[in-house]
Amino acid sequence: MAQSDMPTTRSRRLGAELRRLRLEAGLRVGDVAEALECGQPKISQIENGKRGIRPLDLTTFFNLVGVEDERYRNNVRRLARRIHQRDWWAAEGLTLDSTLKDFLTLEADSEQVCAFENAVLPGLLHTEPYMRRVFGAGDGTAGARELTRVRLRRQERLDEGADFRFRAVVDVTVLHRVTGDRALVLGQLAHLLDAAARPNVTLQVLPLDAVPPMRRRVPFQLFSQRGEPPVDAVWLEHLTGGGALEHRSDVAVYRSSWDELTAAALSPSASRRYVRDLMEERAR
Repeated sequence: MAQSDMPTTRSRRLGAELRRLRLEAGLRVGDVAEALECGQPKISQIENGKRGIRPLDLTTFFNLVGVEDERYRNNVRRLARRIHQRDWWAAEGLTLDSTLKDFLTLEADSEQVCAFENAVLPGLLHTEPYMRRVFGAGDGTAGARELTRVRLRRQERLDEGADFRFRAVVDVTVLHRVTGDRALVLGQLAHLLDAAARPNVTLQVLPLDAVPPMRRRVPFQLFSQRGEPPVDAVWLEHLTGGGALEHRSDVAVYRSSWDELTAAALSPSASRRYVRDLMEERAR
């Protein structure tokens, strides 16, 4: 990947982590530049995600800031190598906005995704007819067709078994908002049951009588990145896009929220029974 193609999601993550380590060590940009025998602009570019860092320089940097944990070093080295990776959505020539590309990168680099939804079903659990309804792909617009294609490709991650785990907590009202003709609704509910039967998928329904704190009711996705140890990031969406939170203090809040939500939700087996009962009700 050319330097002109940066920053990318991965290079920004790498730069932010190196900046955090530098600041925690009480070092200035000039201190790092002197150790790496380069100019300060180069260090600033690395920290801003505008360029990568050589393996030898990364080892020198670790020694400078006092990072001795070899598992952590390997995790950062892995990220440094992957900033040049060409992902499937780029290889297929998809014209996606930068926000969606950032989301896809986080998902592609994760070994586990935890999703809380209170308005729509998680995209990884959609049937194609349902996602076409959500995106309006039936209208024949190229953008909607492309989004449907991307979501179908994303769902292939569920076939990876133990290499990828998906956990979802869905507010019960979401299940009752699955609308459309009889075949679409029943097909989507049946698909939820099939997905929840996978060993690497967990589905929990948050019932109406569950009362977690209101600040915990914001939909979010918690990504656990591959590595030793894994690194967590949170994805939030809003009316005009979305973005990731990666500061440890922010992630800790959402990790706590996830724990509260899973405790308040029905168990996986009770959740599957709820979906089956709802299917029977809709089938009448």
